[in-house]
Amino acid sequence: MTSSFETRAIHDGQAFDPTTGAVVPPIYQTSTFVQDGIGGFRSGYEYGRSANPTRDSLQTVLASLEGGSHAFSFASGLAAEDSLLRAVLSPGSRVVMGNDVYGGTHRLVNRVWRPWGVDLVTVDMSDLDAVRAVVAAAPTTVLWVETPSNPLMKISDIAALASIGHDAGALVVVDNTFASPYIQQPLALGADVVVHSTTKYLGGHSDTLGGALVLQDAELAEKVGFIQFGVGAVSAPMEAWLTVRGIKTLGVRVDRHSENAQAVAEAVVGHPAAAQVFYPGLSSHPGHELAARQMKRFGGMLSVGLAGGAAAARQFAEATEIFQLAESLGGVESLIGYPTAMTHASVIGTELEVPDNIVRLSVGIESVDDLVADVVQALDRVQ
Repeated sequence: MTSSFETRAIHDGQAFDPTTGAVVPPIYQTSTFVQDGIGGFRSGYEYGRSANPTRDSLQTVLASLEGGSHAFSFASGLAAEDSLLRAVLSPGSRVVMGNDVYGGTHRLVNRVWRPWGVDLVTVDMSDLDAVRAVVAAAPTTVLWVETPSNPLMKISDIAALASIGHDAGALVVVDNTFASPYIQQPLALGADVVVHSTTKYLGGHSDTLGGALVLQDAELAEKVGFIQFGVGAVSAPMEAWLTVRGIKTLGVRVDRHSENAQAVAEAVVGHPAAAQVFYPGLSSHPGHELAARQMKRFGGMLSVGLAGGAAAARQFAEATEIFQLAESLGGVESLIGYPTAMTHASVIGTELEVPDNIVRLSVGIESVDDLVADVVQALDRVQ
C-alpha cells in the first residue's frame, strides 16, 4: 500500500525496536561494530563512516519523501553539495547556476572549484530563453537550480529547466531547501538530483546541522556513495536522529509556516516603509502562477525591500522582538536577517550581490497575530 506523505514521514525507516518494542528506534551512538569473524559484518555494518543504522533510517525516509531511489545524509548542506560536485566535475567542467542562489553555494563553486579549472556561469533561471542561450554557448556539466531562490524568492520552472538541461547533456540539480519535499517534488518534475540543507525545514528546530542528496540514477549514486565514504563528511548519529525527529512533523509545520508567511506578507504590502514584498503567495509576485502549479504551498520564507534603503533595512532587521536576528531559516521560531552583511556577504561584488535594502524573514509557527504585530511595529519604527 502506498501511504500519504504525512504517514511516510512518520513511519518510513522507523520500524520499532524489535528487542524492546520501543516505538522510537534507538540512536546508534557508536563508531564501530563487532564483526562475526574477519569480514563478517552484522547487517552490513563495519564502521561509522561507512554506515550507521540511525543514518540509514534518515536516508530511507529522505528517499521516500523526495521520490528517489537513493539518499545520502551529510554533515552539512555544503558538504552534500561538494560531494555531488566531486562526483561529476573535473577540470574543464562547466556549472551554470542561478544568479540568486544561496551565497554559500556560489562561494563553494566560485572559490573552491574554479581554481581547480571548473567554469562557473550565472544566469536568471526564471528567464528560460536566457538559460537556453547560456547552456548552448558551451558544453554544460551541471545546471544548478534553486527555487524559490534565496533571498529574492524567484520561482523557476523545474520541468522546463530539466528539459533544457537534459537537451544540453547536463545534470540537473535542484536545491529544494526552501520548499521542502512536502511542498515541491523536483525529481517528479524531471530533476536528476535534489539537494537539501536538512538544518532548515527538515530538521525544523534549529538544533541540528546536516545536508542531503536524493537521486534516482544508480551509477551516480555509486559515485556519490564512494565520495561520501572516501571523504567522510557524514552526518553523526545524533544529528541524523534529530533530523528524523523533525521530519515527522514536517507537514503540519510547513502548513503553519506557509499560513503565517502569507499573513505577514499581506500585512507588509502597502506599508509606507516597504517598497517591495517578495513572496510567491502574493498574486503580484511574477512567479505566483508557476508557484501555484509547481508547489503545494508557498512556504515560510519572504523578503522585504525597504523604501529607505540600507539604513532602513538595518533598522528594521534590528527592531523586531519575536523575530530574532540570526542566520539560518526553517525552524519553528521566526528569524530575521540582513543578507547583504549576513548570509550573502560572500557574494558582494559579484552578479549575486543582494540589494542592500533587502531583509529576509523566516516566518515561524508562533501565533500569527503576534508575528504580524511584531513586523508592523518594527516597520512603523523605521525612519
